[in-house]
Amino acid sequence: MTTMADPILAKEARKERLFSKINKADKYVSILGLAWLTPLLKMILGDDLKTNGKEIWRLLGVPVVAIVLFLTAWGVLAPKVVTSLGAVPGPVQVWEQFTNLNADHVRQREKATAFYERQDVRNEKLIAAGNADKVKHRIFTGAPTYYDQIWTSLQTVFFGFLVATVIAIPLGIAGGLSPMVGAGMNPIIQIFKPVSPLAWLPIVTMVVSATVSSVDPLLAKSFLVSAITVTLCSIWPTLINTTLGVASIDKDLINVGKVLKLGTWTKITKLVLPSALPLIFTGLRLSLGVGWMVLIAAEMLAQNPGLGKFVWDEFQNGSSQSLAKIMVAVLTIGLIGYLLDRLMYALQSMFTFTANR
Repeated sequence: MTTMADPILAKEARKERLFSKINKADKYVSILGLAWLTPLLKMILGDDLKTNGKEIWRLLGVPVVAIVLFLTAWGVLAPKVVTSLGAVPGPVQVWEQFTNLNADHVRQREKATAFYERQDVRNEKLIAAGNADKVKHRIFTGAPTYYDQIWTSLQTVFFGFLVATVIAIPLGIAGGLSPMVGAGMNPIIQIFKPVSPLAWLPIVTMVVSATVSSVDPLLAKSFLVSAITVTLCSIWPTLINTTLGVASIDKDLINVGKVLKLGTWTKITKLVLPSALPLIFTGLRLSLGVGWMVLIAAEMLAQNPGLGKFVWDEFQNGSSQSLAKIMVAVLTIGLIGYLLDRLMYALQSMFTFTANR
């Protein structure tokens, strides 16, 4: 026999299950920077209006208001600052230049498509005429677009970051496990950690020029110079945090490994790394951020065709639109830096039990 309370209890049970799913999903939406979705969904389902409203205001309302105030102040104050290239561009002018850069990319892609279509038609005619030996496949050599330069910068920073990671993590593990090794590495870290990328660039440029003598190397010299500079500047946060993470793990774990007579590799993979991963990932996030900042300066001087070179070329160009294009690049650099940090935070959340936002 059903009572009046049964549908109410069933409804409450469904609501509790939904709340449970929302709480589980909160971890993932937070990674994407959408933490405000959790209190919004709870409020829609009838949870406390005041509490969730405050959370939505804190997580969404305040940032939106801050952005609006920033754009307003930018738009009002920018025309009052006059440079040799004219007044500092406001948000409207910067947006116009972004649309122009996007349009340039579309036109360049259309030219590339037409080039390859003409090449295919020409090669088909040669084959049909029995002149297959005259068939040639050329690469479209148009100027790189803004999006191409972004892609080049991303490739460069990840190459340098991965090299730094491969070097830093093993050294950090060795320094954390052995106080002698840690003591030996400490002065090296303290000396080279503060060195600016502008100091490394001349040395790296000379070394790369001396060692890469091929006319057509697998990796361009400008790419190698930029990537190696990123490596030299971004290696230290990962090295320091890995050493600290390994050195601070529970000594009982090390003693357990000794009692069980675990091999070195097994001890590192089963005991050391799982305990040190949170600090290692913190170091990786810092290293990637440092690498992205260093990259722009490295590309400017090494003339690697990425965002740094784009900024330098626009500065040298000195046209009335150059300042707005540089502002587009500045905003792009900041946005990509934020997304790279979110990417590392997502990986940290996947592989560790604790993660700092």
